[in-house]
Formats: sequence, structure tokens, C-alpha cells
Amino acid sequence: EAVPKSGCSELSWCNCIAILAFCWIYVRKYQSQRESEVVSTITAIFSLAIALITSALLPVDIFLVSYMKNQNGTFKDWANANVSRQIEDTVLYGYYTLYSVILFCVFFWIPFVYFYYEEKDDDDTSKCTQIKTALKYTLGFAVICALLLLVGAFVPLNVPNNKNSTEWEKVKFLFEELGSSHGLAALSFSISSLTLIGMLAAITYTAYGMSALPLNLIKGTRSTAYERLENTEDIEEVEQHIQTIKSKSKDGRPLPARDKRALKQFEERLRTLKKRERHLEFIENSWWTKFCGALRPLKIIWGIFFILVALLFVISLFLSNLDKALHSAGIDSGFIIFGANLSNPLNMLLPLLQTVFPLDYILITIIIMYFIFTSMAGIRNIGIWFFWIRLYKIRRGRTRPQALLFLCMILLLIVLHTSYMIYSLAPQYVMYGSQNYLIETNVTSDNRKGNSTLFVPKRCDADAPEDQCTVTRTYLFLHKFWFFSAAYYFGNWAFLGVFLIGLIVSCCKGKKSVIEGVDEDSDISDDEPSVYSV
Repeated sequence: EAVPKSGCSELSWCNCIAILAFCWIYVRKYQSQRESEVVSTITAIFSLAIALITSALLPVDIFLVSYMKNQNGTFKDWANANVSRQIEDTVLYGYYTLYSVILFCVFFWIPFVYFYYEEKDDDDTSKCTQIKTALKYTLGFAVICALLLLVGAFVPLNVPNNKNSTEWEKVKFLFEELGSSHGLAALSFSISSLTLIGMLAAITYTAYGMSALPLNLIKGTRSTAYERLENTEDIEEVEQHIQTIKSKSKDGRPLPARDKRALKQFEERLRTLKKRERHLEFIENSWWTKFCGALRPLKIIWGIFFILVALLFVISLFLSNLDKALHSAGIDSGFIIFGANLSNPLNMLLPLLQTVFPLDYILITIIIMYFIFTSMAGIRNIGIWFFWIRLYKIRRGRTRPQALLFLCMILLLIVLHTSYMIYSLAPQYVMYGSQNYLIETNVTSDNRKGNSTLFVPKRCDADAPEDQCTVTRTYLFLHKFWFFSAAYYFGNWAFLGVFLIGLIVSCCKGKKSVIEGVDEDSDISDDEPSVYSV
């Protein structure tokens, strides 16, 4: 029996093609048709695809370490030390490559393209000036990346045994530790920093989207005919106000400044209402609207399914965090737990599916896709903000190139954090898969006097011997630094809190308009109306 390299490689290639196709469709769906740019589109597709491919490596990593052992806790014949090391190194180099590409995208390529198109908005700017300005701003991101790598490389994970060692010996120890880790600590620190930002994005967008998406599907949108009736009444009311103000100047007298400001506001409001009227009329007569109306029962079913999945995740995350709070080794260890004291549904389901490849692969793909769709729902409802300043709105078919790059950057960071979310939901699965190891047990025999020693298999956990259980490379990247693990633990509690708040807000909000955003968006074309309902 040998390692199933061909099956894994074929599945990996199929996944890569499927991921690229998904990213292309997803980006094309949201990018503006009037302002689409080839470079920004390729950048968005590529960066999102790299994040998804990296997350797809997680179940492969878990499958390979699990496949090296039998269910009775013994290693398979072919899984000697050299083969095991070769498998571990192959996965590790895969992570090195993908994480390095992610660092390049986050700290160089995406910022460069973003600032390039920011400068392109100025008509008087030449291409040479655009490139110089973009490189100047991108240099700041490159410096941040270099600092993260340096800090990660020289943060002491271990201390010298000799407490009386000189400063030179301490520095020498740091360099020896850096060389022995082959740069793992430096890359892990940088990726963990990005994952921490991804955690904040998940708390902001994913947690809210997990409640907003299903409830919006269940509630649906307002009636187009009713909205047109309301809009017509508003137009008549505004026109009446305009006539009243204009009647004051019939005798040739100039209008007071206050009336001029009011007239300007009413005329602007009238233009917006007439724009709404054109879009409402188009949507009411659209075949797509009739088709969506026929699918209304299916949307309700999907909404109920999504809310049940959200509750499953929330319950699993709560039980996992509660287990860490009650039984972990404390904050200094990053709240690591020895075994699963409180079982949760996903922690029980994933190890079972892992024994039949690729069922766990399919489930993790569903989980990641679910996080992407709920994150998009959160981003579309909230928008992209910088503190109290709203930077961009994400709209189907009307997202500017800069906003598209922001969107893919946020999704990339959220997908990075998804690996830790899966660890939070199923820690044993992410650490060891379905591995078992042998422990000695004393058994008292009735026929013979005295005790006999019996070796029984036990599921691998954090308390298992290092030579008996192989830790996944994913876990090494996620938990190289205890303080990041501690931050993720508290972030999970914040995630649960934001989900509950979002659930209350989504329940209290009324139905969305079929053309939500027309009142605010000044870039909507009057000549090219489109359907805005989901």
C-alpha cells in the first residue's frame, strides 16, 4: 500500500480549475461594466484564487498525516521516518510557496494596482507618474512586510538553557534557532498577523452576514408595484413643493437664500425619484423579476437551511470555546486543550468523514464557500469603511476597480482566518486527523496471578508523544506563537457576540427595496437600468 499521490494530485488539479472558474465568475459578477480594468480584474481573481487554493491544502495535509497510520495506532509499513519526513516537507514547501505568494499579493501587488488606479482618476497624470506614485505608496507596505518577517524571525520561541549566557551568546542562539526553523517562524508570524486582521474582518462582516443572508432570503424584497405607488406619491408631493416655492417669484421678486437652497434640494430629490421610477418600471416588466418571483419558495428553503447551518456553527464554536475556557492549559499556551472534553457536532463529524476521502474535503469546501457567501452578504449590507468614513459600496455589476481590489483583499484575509475557524470548530481534526497511538494499560488476568501489559489505541491529542503522532503543517503555521492563539480565542467570543447582535438587527429590519442603493448611488446609469434584487 502506498501514498495515493495520483488521486490527490488529480483532485488538486480539479480543485484549482474549479477555484479559478469560481473566482472569475464571482469577480465578473460584481465589477463595474463601465469602469472594468483588465489588470485589476486579473489581480482580484488571482489573489482570491490563491487564498482558496491555500485553504484547500488543509484537508490534504490532514489526510496525508492520517494515512500514514493504521486505525490500531501503528505506522504503516511504508511510512518510515524518511517517507514521513518527505511527506511533511512536501506539504510544508507547498505552504511556503502559497503563503509567500499571499504576502506578495497583500503587501505589494494589490497595493500597487490600487494606488495606480487611484492616480489614474486624475486625467492630467501620465502613466510614468502613475507608476512612480503607486510604487512610492507601495514601498510603505513592503516595509511593513519586511518588519513582520524580521520580528517573526527573531522573536525567541525558546530561551537558552544557560541563564548566565552573554549577550553575544543570546544573539547567536537566535540565529541558530532561525536557521533550524528554515524561516518557518518568520513566515508564520507574517501570516498570523494577516490572519489576525482577517479575524477582525470576519467579526465585522462574516458574523453579521451569517444572520443577514438567511433572513434576507426568508423575508424577500418589497413589492415592486407598491414601491412604484409610493414613489409616484413622493414625486407629486415634491413637485407641489417646487411649484409653491417658484410661485413666490412670479412677480419678479428674487427668492430668499433659504428658498433657493430648498428649491435646489427639492429639484435634486425629484431627479432621484424619477430615476427610481425608471428603474422600478424596468424591474416590474423584467423577465428576471418574474423568474425570481417563481423561485421565491426555493429562496425561503435556502434561507431556512442557511440559518440552521449558522446555528450549527455558532453552537459548535461556543462549545469549543467553552471547552478551552474550562479545560485549556491557560493563556500562556494559547488556550491549547489536551483532548476534547466537550464534544461539538463538527468536531465529531469531521474525523468520521476524514476516514473516507474526500468527504471531509467536500465538507470543508462547503464551509469555506459558506463563509465567503456570508462575508459577501455582510460586506454588501455594511459597505467598506475606514473607521467612521465609508470608502466604497459593493453592488452587483457596479463595483469600481479600487473597491473590487478592497473586496478581494478582505475576502483573502477572511479565507486565511477560515483555517483557524475550522481549527476552533474541530481542534483534534486539524491537529492530527484520525491518527491513533498506542498506550500501555495494565490488565488483571483471572487465570494468572498478577497484571499483564496491553497496548490499546487512543486518539491523538496535544498530550500525545511526538514520535507517535504527526502534527499537521497547518497547525504549525497557525500556532507557532501562543499570543496569536490567545487573540483568536478572544476573537471567537467577539464573533459570537456580533452574530447575536446581527441576528437581532436583521430580525428587526424590514424588507429590502428591490432597488436598494439608487437613492445613494450617483454612479448608476439612467440609460442602463439593471435588476438589483438578490
